[in-house]
Amino acid sequence: MPFEKSEKIWMSGKFVNWDDANIHILSHVIHYGTSLFEGLRCYKTKKGSACFRLQEHIDRLYDSCKIYRMEIPYAKQEILDACLETIRVNKMEECYVRPVVYRGYGDVGVNPFNCPVEVTIAVWGWGQYLGEGALDKGVSVRVSSWARMAPNTFPALAKCGANYMNSQLIKMEAVKDGYMEGIALDVYGYVSEGSGENIFIVNDDVLCTPPLGASVLPGITRDSIITLAKELGYEVVEQLIPREGLYIADEVFFTGSAAEITPIGYIDKIPVGDGSVGTITKQLQEEFFAITSGEKEDRHGWLTYVREAIPA
Repeated sequence: MPFEKSEKIWMSGKFVNWDDANIHILSHVIHYGTSLFEGLRCYKTKKGSACFRLQEHIDRLYDSCKIYRMEIPYAKQEILDACLETIRVNKMEECYVRPVVYRGYGDVGVNPFNCPVEVTIAVWGWGQYLGEGALDKGVSVRVSSWARMAPNTFPALAKCGANYMNSQLIKMEAVKDGYMEGIALDVYGYVSEGSGENIFIVNDDVLCTPPLGASVLPGITRDSIITLAKELGYEVVEQLIPREGLYIADEVFFTGSAAEITPIGYIDKIPVGDGSVGTITKQLQEEFFAITSGEKEDRHGWLTYVREAIPA
């Protein structure tokens, strides 16, 4: 999955060259995984470049840090403004935006309190997360042998770097077995999510997605799709989904800032429906991308323009 580097990265209030954005090898984050982060897309629209649900992503970043007792040394508005400024400085019309809050160099023990809280923001060009053509043709996935963490071990509601060690196991297993992605079950055997995506199934025109109690990240694209599906007249239910529910669903798709709305064509080599992109999945894709491209009105105020939007 190639990506396009930008020129500058924002680090604790200053811009540095991409290749000079370094931290100390004994930084706490390297040894103990103490990073909280976000990922969102900036889209090229008819009215200029715009970040999708920037405020909600920054809100979630602060929530994640609160869970891990990490006080960000900047106000929310400062981080929001820094995200927009990083896009402007790099002169990117569309990109992926990655704010990261982490424990830096200060102590080498597990106790993080003596380590400073640092913030960095990077942007880069990123195509289709699950491979070229994934949005149009769908992807083949497997149910992972690795389960999501139990609710009383790691907080799934926090987007923490340490949680993604679990995601890496899911992803590597899938890739080594010839699949594009894996689907994890929770500790009780119910469907949880992909390595970096939420998941929906469709049966008889009803959309189902696992509840937050199934060790899933509260996805912002997930929330957007729930809203759009209801506006299109579909019933949306958050409920536990047994593994076999994946095999007999009419449609299955991933959602995420990176994955957007990616159809799933095969699960464990069993076709989802007829193996092609489902009608409702396609309809949701069209509605989502119509908003992010500016073709349709941003009726929910989801777009934050990098520069002031041109009036319609």
